[in-house]
Order: sequence, then C-alpha cells, then structure tokens
Amino acid sequence: MVTMASMASHFRTRAVDLRCLAVVFCAVLVPSFAELQRFEHPIKSDGSLSFLVVGDWGRKGLYNQSEVAFQMGRIGERLDIDFVISTGDNFYDNGLKGVYDPAFRESFTKVYTAKSLQKQWYSVLGNHDYRGDAVAQLSPILRKIDKRWLCLRSFILDTEIVEFIFVDTTPFVDSYFVEPDHVYDWRGVEPRRTYVSHLLEDVELALRKSTAKWKIVVGHHAIRSVGHHGDTPELIKYLLPILKANNVDLYINGHDHCLEHITSLDSSIQYLTSGGGSKAWRGDIEHRDNDVLKFVYDGQGFMSMKMTQASAAFAFYDVVGKVLHKWKIPKQLHSAV
Repeated sequence: MVTMASMASHFRTRAVDLRCLAVVFCAVLVPSFAELQRFEHPIKSDGSLSFLVVGDWGRKGLYNQSEVAFQMGRIGERLDIDFVISTGDNFYDNGLKGVYDPAFRESFTKVYTAKSLQKQWYSVLGNHDYRGDAVAQLSPILRKIDKRWLCLRSFILDTEIVEFIFVDTTPFVDSYFVEPDHVYDWRGVEPRRTYVSHLLEDVELALRKSTAKWKIVVGHHAIRSVGHHGDTPELIKYLLPILKANNVDLYINGHDHCLEHITSLDSSIQYLTSGGGSKAWRGDIEHRDNDVLKFVYDGQGFMSMKMTQASAAFAFYDVVGKVLHKWKIPKQLHSAV
C-alpha cells in the first residue's frame, strides 16, 4: 500500500516520474474501501500523551486567529504537547484554490509559529474545505511546503494508549448536496451512498479491532451541540450507534464556533466541541435536553488534553489563555477494553 509517508519520502529523494504521479492521483481521488490508513505517534517516556485541539480557524490571522494561536503556543509549551488536532474548516471561506494557494502559508504556516506548535498536525476536512479544492489539502505537496501538515479524509492515529479514528463527516450531511448557493468538490466522494456506506464499515472495523485503552473519534460536525448548527441528524442516525456499540470514550468535533462539553445520558461518550479557532460569537446558543450540558462558551478558544492509561484530563481556554472549564475522566469509570 502506498502511504502518505512513503510518498513524501519519495518526493524528497528523487524526481517524480509519471507512474508515481498516477499512483498519487489515484490515491487522492479514488475512494478507498480497504481498511483506514494508520499512522503511529509515540507517547512520552512517562506513558502520557498531551495535545491541543483547535477547529474552524483559517482566516489569515484575522478574527483573533493570531491571538488564539499565541495562547496555543504558550499552553503547548507548558504541557509539552506531542501534536495538534484540527477539527476542520481549515481555510475560509472556500477552502484552498490549489496546492500552491498562498492561503495555506498565510493561514497556517505564518500564524502557528510558536516553537511548541512545530509538531505534527493531524487534520480532517470541514464543509468549508469542501467548497474549494478539497483534494489539494490531501496532497503530499503541502507536506513539502510545511512538514507539520497531515490531512486525510479518514484515518487512524495509534498512540499506544489512545487510538484516534478521524472521520470525514461532511459527505454525511444531506443539505450540502442540494443547497444552491455553494459548489462542493465531491471528487473522491461520489457515488456518495457507496462512499458513506464503506466509510461506516471501515470505522466500525477499526473500532472493533482496536485494543487501545482509550478510543476517540474526531470529526468536523457535531453529534451533540447546543451551538449555532446544533446536532447533526445524519451522524446521530448512522455514526453514533457504531460509537456506542464499540465503547468510544470521546467524540471531538468543530463546526460550531464555540467550546462545549456534553455528556451522554445513555452511554459513556463525552462530546467535546473545539471550533473557536477564529471567528465566533454567534450569540444563538440553544439549550436542549437530549444529553447533559456541562459547559458551553460562545467564543474563541481551544482545548488541551493530557492522557494516561488511567485518566484523561482536558481543559478549554479562551482567547487570552484563561482556563474556562476543565474536567478529568478516570478510565475505571469509563468503557473497558
């Protein structure tokens, strides 16, 4: 199997011939119905793992993106983070125009400049990313421009104690396929029914086979949210039953430009929204009774998490780095492997 890592190494060490270009083209554009691609990231020598989560950010430093990035750098240094997770909507308003779009540098490389943020970024696509050249964000060429960048539609990140399943949630949403005001880049997704069906099979297989102490699923769209966009019915119908059946601990998303912590009434899943990377303050929080709302902040910010075999501790920060909410989950009270 051709992996993103092997392709990047190939591009660094030799000229690209037409046959290799064809392989890259097929890998990016053709839906893969095999097992999800897997990446590994080591934990620290003390057995812990620390990372930041930010979403809905790419605005060339505007709307307080730079201020959030500064605080991410400060907290990232304090926690000695191992990597950063992006929950999508990486480039506004309409994704990238291509692999050499200057917006990539202007919204990513030139904004997240702190030393602590010069770690691997693991990213998924959001709906705004699909409004541009979605395939460009998946290209190994961007990894040559900035080695931190890794964005795929769906994939697995194995960190020994935690297994992350990144899920491409945009193709689940019915409205994107009928709305007249925007054009989406569905290359590699259509036929949609087949794509979503196989993706669900891949996610279920990955979760069922996982022996990790913790299971975390990351997507752009919320399953549960009291923010502007609210719950995503398609994810509740198709994805949530798989998460419940396989003892997933956390579902992390962006999409709503706020910070949220919601606990489930009928499972051990905790729903965490980190979508405050830049433009926020919608002012239309709607409290619902589906699950238990522990915290919501209708503003800019990000999330940190530190995990061990025994516990997961997370915190939400605002644009000046103030801790707004923190929570610790002991594993013995959560899903057992």
